[in-house]
Amino acid sequence: MPLTVTLLSLCQALLVSGNILLIAVSPLIGVRLAPGPAWATAPVATQLLGLMCATIPASLIMARLGRKRGFMLGNLLGIAGVGVAAWALQAERFVPFMLGTWLIGVGIGFGTLYRFAAVEAAPPVLRDRAIGLVMGGGVLAAFLGPWLARTSRELTDVPFLGSFLGLGLLYALALVLLAFTRLPPAQRTHGEGPARPLGEILRQPTFIVAALSALVGYGVMNLAMTATPLAMQRAGFTFDHVATTIQWHVLAMFLPSFVTGRLTARFGAPRMIAIGCLLLAGCGVLAQFEVGLYGYYAALVLLGLGWNLTFLPATGLLTETYRPAEKARTQAANECLVFSTVSLTALLAGPLEAGLGWAGLNAVLLPLSLLPLGALAWLRLASGAQRPQIRG
Repeated sequence: MPLTVTLLSLCQALLVSGNILLIAVSPLIGVRLAPGPAWATAPVATQLLGLMCATIPASLIMARLGRKRGFMLGNLLGIAGVGVAAWALQAERFVPFMLGTWLIGVGIGFGTLYRFAAVEAAPPVLRDRAIGLVMGGGVLAAFLGPWLARTSRELTDVPFLGSFLGLGLLYALALVLLAFTRLPPAQRTHGEGPARPLGEILRQPTFIVAALSALVGYGVMNLAMTATPLAMQRAGFTFDHVATTIQWHVLAMFLPSFVTGRLTARFGAPRMIAIGCLLLAGCGVLAQFEVGLYGYYAALVLLGLGWNLTFLPATGLLTETYRPAEKARTQAANECLVFSTVSLTALLAGPLEAGLGWAGLNAVLLPLSLLPLGALAWLRLASGAQRPQIRG
């Protein structure tokens, strides 16, 4: 595996560490600064809205300037967002704090493309393993993120200000790593030549299945995960309990990445996605029972595993749907679809958890978790219809 893929994995680890920190502290900051409890997850929603806003520009910028410059720009935007959020915390201003998380989200939007850069840096036969190795950087984040959240939130007199100073340090370290990372120029990764209309690309059954699987896997996971700190706080658990739960969740999200690529290459993306959907549904079923702290642990582990086995195989499946000249537009369309859904789920997490409770929210997610199964059945029928019929 090229060294570039390893460096991208470390950059992914720093990115996800920051995301974990934000997941753990942003809803709690929202409770303190927001005008009402229904707005508690609004800072998470604005972060993901920023991510969604960046998806199309990030792909197009990288097609023009190259991956390396694009990733460095994203980290600089993240540092700018940290500065705005830190000022808002000191001033106890809710709207400026959401602006800061929006800017951080824009920076994260560039970082979501690390997995595609890994595909370009690795030989074709190692495609799925390269995706898995980069996403496996989240294993380091599973320890670094919660540790940073616990140790930094009381470092200053202003609650959680230290968390954002630590977040800025993570983005600065990523800039240093990127300075030593060699990535192919845009001319090599985003080739020229004839390109089909975007609508034709998006209508392909394989694209629809890949996008829907990623969309459902990420959306279901994000809604349940974002609501978890609020549900646990309402149930009387401490911040340390919340951080530990998120840590187990993130381990479940990223630890399987080291084998997911090999399993996908052996059994195929459709089977892996189907298993992922069943694991997501398992989280919804478990949430219907009063099982205490360990119930939250188990539910969030199932949620993380389900995300891994839907999102990673869907990424590999997506790379089969475009030509080099179509890469930027197709990746941008996929990221926009996925992360617009993720933004909506973050915005809905607060009101749904407040209105329905933890069990009710997960009951809503149960049927949604199984949607890709229908799409996979349709893809199988469509593929069978395209095979030539052999007559005896």
